[in-house]
Order: sequence, then C-alpha cells, then structure tokens
Amino acid sequence: MLLPLLLCSLLGGSQATDGSFWIQVEQLVTVQEGLCVSVPCSFNYPSRGWTESTPAYGYWFKAGTETETSKDAPVATNDQNREVEMSTQGRFQLTGDPGKKSCSLVIRDAQMWDEARYFFRVERGTYVRYNFMNNGFLLKVTVLSFTPSPQDHDTDLTCHVDFSRKGVSAQRTVRLRVAYAPRDLVISIFRDNTSALELQHQGNVPYLEAQKGQFLRLLCAADSQPPATLSWVLQDRVLSLSHPWGPRTLGLELPGVKAGDSGRYTCRAENRLGSQQRALDLSVQYPPENLRVMVSQANRTVLENLGNGTSLPVLEGQSLRLVCVTHSSPPARLSWTQGGQTVGSSQPSDPGVLELPRVQVEQEGEFTCHAQHPLGSQHVSLSLSVHYPPQLLGPSCSWEAEGLHCSCSSQASPAPSLRWWLGEELLEGNSSQDSFEVTSSSVRPWTNSSLSLHGGLSSGLGLSCEAWNVHGAQSGSILQLPDKKGLISTAFSNGTFLGIGITALLFLCLTLIIMKILPKRQTQAETPRPRFSRHSTILDYINVVPKAGPLAQNRNQKATPSSPSRTPLPPGAPSPESKKKQKKQHQLPSFPEPKSSTQAPESQESQEELHYATLNFPGVRPRPEAWMPKGTQADYAEVKFQ
Repeated sequence: MLLPLLLCSLLGGSQATDGSFWIQVEQLVTVQEGLCVSVPCSFNYPSRGWTESTPAYGYWFKAGTETETSKDAPVATNDQNREVEMSTQGRFQLTGDPGKKSCSLVIRDAQMWDEARYFFRVERGTYVRYNFMNNGFLLKVTVLSFTPSPQDHDTDLTCHVDFSRKGVSAQRTVRLRVAYAPRDLVISIFRDNTSALELQHQGNVPYLEAQKGQFLRLLCAADSQPPATLSWVLQDRVLSLSHPWGPRTLGLELPGVKAGDSGRYTCRAENRLGSQQRALDLSVQYPPENLRVMVSQANRTVLENLGNGTSLPVLEGQSLRLVCVTHSSPPARLSWTQGGQTVGSSQPSDPGVLELPRVQVEQEGEFTCHAQHPLGSQHVSLSLSVHYPPQLLGPSCSWEAEGLHCSCSSQASPAPSLRWWLGEELLEGNSSQDSFEVTSSSVRPWTNSSLSLHGGLSSGLGLSCEAWNVHGAQSGSILQLPDKKGLISTAFSNGTFLGIGITALLFLCLTLIIMKILPKRQTQAETPRPRFSRHSTILDYINVVPKAGPLAQNRNQKATPSSPSRTPLPPGAPSPESKKKQKKQHQLPSFPEPKSSTQAPESQESQEELHYATLNFPGVRPRPEAWMPKGTQADYAEVKFQ
C-alpha cells in the first residue's frame, strides 16, 4: 500500500561551470514512489545580449530530448508559450526564477516511469541560449510499500512524517479492511456425536471407512474475507450450501449411512477473490446383501434369478452356468460347494461362476454358494434336479393260476406315467367284468405297473406297455400267440410291432433252416419226424425271447461292483437270484410237435438232436438319440427257431 507524504524534502547541490555558464544542482535525487521532492538549483550566465527588461526562460528536459528543434516538450518550464510533457503535467514545477538565476524544481507524486536523467536550459536575449547537458541530475524513484496480511484485517495503520529541520511533523491513521481469498480449509468428521475422527490418507485424498447404519457428521470450515460461500458436493451433486452472512462453517449430517452414500465428498469455499476445496473419500462397509444365483441353461442368454431353496430342473446333457451375485463392501469372498465338498470354479478370476458343460444324473443334488465377509456371511442353496426321458424295463408276462400276469417298470425324471394297451383298447383301472386289473405304484424315479388278464384272450392281439413324461416316451410290446393252450411268447422292442414285414422275414429264414436240417433228419429213418400240420402256423413253432439291451443290463448289474448302474432296480423288480426262474417264464414252455400219423418213442425223442438258429433284429425302431442315456445302444430281440 502506497502512502503519500505531506512534505517534500529539500536537497542541496553542487556547482558546475562552463566559462561564464555554470549550474549548481544535486547530481542524484531520490524520492519514494508517490511522494514529492524539492530539487534546489542555481545557475549563472553572462550579461550579454540582454537587458533587465529582457525575459528569461528556463526549461527542464528529460535526457535524450531535442531542445533546439523544439520537437520534444520539457517536463517543466516558465515559458507560457511552450507545452509540457503530458505525463508530468501538474506534477513537475519550475519554482525558481531564471531571471534571478534560480532553476529549482519540485516533483510531486513521483512515479516509477519518472526515473531518468534531467538537464536544464536557459534562454534570454540573443546570446544566452545554453543547455547544461553534462550538469543535470539523476532522479531515482524508490518504493515504500506495506503489504497487509489477513491478520492485519480490522487493525489501525498510522503514517507519521517528521521534518525536523523545519520543526514540522504530520501523521494519519486508517482502519485496514484486508480482503483475501479462502484459505486454511479444514474438514472434520464426527461419528455418533463423539469427538472428531482422525482421517486416513491414501494418496492425496483422505478417506474414511464407516459401517452401514452409523451416524456421521461432516464439518467444513475456511478462513476468508469477505466470508466465503461453503458447499458440500457428492460427485457432481450439491448436498448442502451456506450463505455468506452465515456461520463460517458448514455441516453435513448422515444419520444412517447407506451403501449409496459411498463416494467422494468435496467441500468448496469461494468468494470474489478466489476459491479453495478439499475432498474426502467415504467407504461404507456392509456384509453381503441380496445373495442370489443367476442361471443360464443350454446357452440361453436369458438369466433367471433364483433365491434360497429353489429347485432347478435341468435336462440331462444340457449346459448349465451358475453365477453367484451379491452386494457387499469390501467385496465378499465367494465359493461353491456340493454336498459339503468344495466345487472348483471354472473361472479362477471369478470364483462366483460355476459352469457345468454337460449335466449328468450323478450331479443331481444341492449346490450352495457361500459369501464370506468380515462383517457377516451368507449362503444360498438350490436343488439341482436332473431330468431325462423314460427308460423302459420290461414288459414281461407269465401264466399264473388266475390268468396272465404282466409287469412293466420305467425310470425317468420327473417320474414317468405307465399305461397298458390291448390292441387298440386302453386298459385303465379294473374292468367291470373283472376281465383285467391294473395296479401301479411310483417311488421316484421308478414307476411300476402290473396287469392281470382273466378269461380267454383273442388271437393275434398285441399287448404293449407305454411310459412317458414331459421329455419323451417309450413303449414295449408283447405278442398274443394263437395256440390252443393260450401260451404266450414275448418280443421286446422300442416301438410299434413290425407286423407283416417281420412275418415274411421269418418264413424266409424258416425255409432256409428246413433245407439245412432235412439231410440230417433223413439219416434217422428209424425215428421218423412228425410233419407240419396243415393248420399249424409259423408262430406255433417260434419262441421269441426278450433280451435286455445295455440300458436294462446296466440297471440289473447293481449288485456287481465292477458294473455300477445309474439307479437301483425299481421296487418290486426281480433280483438277480430270481433271474433264472423268470427266464423260464419269459421263454415259456416249448410248443408240442404237430400231430402226425407216426409217434416216436419218448426215449428216442429225448435223444434227438435239436437244431436252433438265432435271428437278431438290431435297433427295432430305435428310440431317438436324445432319449438314449450316454453309453447305451438300441435294444434288440433274439428270435430262436426250433
């Protein structure tokens, strides 16, 4: 701050001569910026070319100006016909009288650009026209400055000037109003109305960790003049704002911090002279929340959100992707288990992802995702249910005292339904005439059904057992043979009966076999063989024995450690020990020889060599590959010719 002085200092001088021209002036004049100074000066010139009435003119010039051509204006003169330089007008004044050989000069309100070398010129009459070029003075402008600080605000400042040689002194007092931009901005944190918390630093920005639900109070204060406007900002959202005439602090209360309160809080202080700001990173910590599983099946992009205890059906062989999702801070550690055993994630970088490329029945069970956190842990479980189409075991039939008894079993997920067909007639429940009786039971994944037929049966009717669920169906057929005793032989297949096509094929095979065995029979003339009856059919001489395919064999090998099966045998299914007994029922009694005119003795009949031929029908209407379990092949039937 520049303060003007009320008095100007007086300076002495030195004399310089040039023949009859000489001047006496101080060579160095120093003045403080904004103040004034008096430069005493006297000079002499010869009394030649002028009279007492001739006016004398004096001029002060800044060094480097042209005086002879009058192109440059003087800084001060007593010549009313000569203009002075604009920058010094009113500030530089020639107070001396050149007629009395005085060249004294007064400079007021000195400025920094006034600093230069000055010389004097005198003009009087025709002879006295002289420049004292080498005998001027150098003006040096200094600065008396005072820079108030914020602490000087609202204090008194006094300027005192004492001119002791003249016994003159003066002073002036002013009240300082110091304005400054915001400074010393401070952020304080209070938790649960207790003392201030100490902030941690991570880089240049302090941070604070708080648990969800706690009470927090953020306080911001800054020093400024005039008072600054304070504001709290979260990201780019203004949360609180103060008024300039209000308190110098601004508080922000968070009664119960939430997960959404996490982020960078910035306090800003601003006035007309500038601004300042400070930032704080708040991290709200909380245990896992909303733990759930997102499911993607068979490469479907649509995801399903499953909660705890959900049952998840999946078709065998499909792909399955389980993603465990939760919200927590810091992030929870995720892992998968099945039946208490840890299941490794397919993505080590993301342990919450579990992928099953091809779901198998053995993977059925409970899968659990665990989210572990220092503030608490959670888990979510889902039950994986593997679905597959029906797989038929049987059917098989046997004669009993009350009639024909047939049984059929099937396993599937969900458990299949079974029904019986006799020709085109659907057999359900019990008939009103007690001609048949159907009994069914189900123990997941097996469904068992038994059929009892009473009374006579029509010739040529087909009996079949059909199993189905939402994923497919499978059926097995049994032939009703037209012999007089009502004996039954069976043919197991995976579809409808082949009918006329198979019959024609059997005639062809029988013809070839007869041609093969006739020569041997002719060598045994002593025991003539009976001839075919005119009323006999090929079916009278065929035993069709059902043979289980690999699927059924696997199920029946449960007791063998080296051949484990997918699931136990169905409830009530025959055990391996009773297999031999059932084999006789499956093959049924041998058909009697057709009647002939000559009957061989029983001893000779028992010694006769019997010839058999085997005809296999692989893949008799094989079921679609989508229904066939992995590692199985089409079922087939074995036909024996006697």
